[in-house]
Amino acid sequence: MEQVVAWLHEKNPGLEGPIAADEDLIEARLIDSMDFLEFIDLLEEISGATIDLQEVTIDDFRTLARVGERFLGSAGLAEAGAE
Repeated sequence: MEQVVAWLHEKNPGLEGPIAADEDLIEARLIDSMDFLEFIDLLEEISGATIDLQEVTIDDFRTLARVGERFLGSAGLAEAGAE
């Protein structure tokens, strides 16, 4: 999850402090349509698995907690809660 948080901070240089596990990343404009495919590539790289866009919804990417649960397994979810 550290890589995901680092990526979000890199894409949003004005962002200070931690990102809450339940913060809506899309509503907060931390992920926009221009960066979305890059975000998916990052998750695939971290997880080592391909993300089938036919099997996911936008809600799978809304929060760090959901990203951790859906794509990074229980370790990702635990780390998201610690953010």
